[in-house]
Amino acid sequence: MAFNIVLYEPEIPANTGNIGRTCAATNTRLHLIEPLGFRLNEKEVRRAGMDYWQDLDVTRYINWEDFLEKNPDAGIYMATTKGHRIYTEVSYEPDCYIMFGKESAGIPEEILVKHPDACIRIPMLGETRSLNLSNSVAIILYEALRQNRFCHMKLEGELHHLSWE
Repeated sequence: MAFNIVLYEPEIPANTGNIGRTCAATNTRLHLIEPLGFRLNEKEVRRAGMDYWQDLDVTRYINWEDFLEKNPDAGIYMATTKGHRIYTEVSYEPDCYIMFGKESAGIPEEILVKHPDACIRIPMLGETRSLNLSNSVAIILYEALRQNRFCHMKLEGELHHLSWE
């Protein structure tokens, strides 16, 4: 069982690198819908992803239609500031897809209106436009992992505890 993070036309290489590192650390597959705002071999992507990039399960798609064609039965949640449900109010099933839009514009409106029940949001105060993309991915992904008992991850009994005395 693995979760899937989908980035729709990501623009900032450091964000994608950070997200790749989070995916590698959680056995999560990363899906990139083109066009990308950078080349995957750029050093900013590699630097942010550190040495984890080679362990990452990454799939690229030429556009949204290509993604849908290759994943016809994908259960998708779409992270958007326009969502009516808070990300903690849904039950993330194993192998679901959690989609995030590009940094400058989010997921296009024409996609969101076709999937209103899939739209989720992270609560924020006041006039805050949005959170950083890599932070948003980590917040929602770890909620999905928590709901699924951190499937295949190190749990408390498996960790070395520090003694502060």
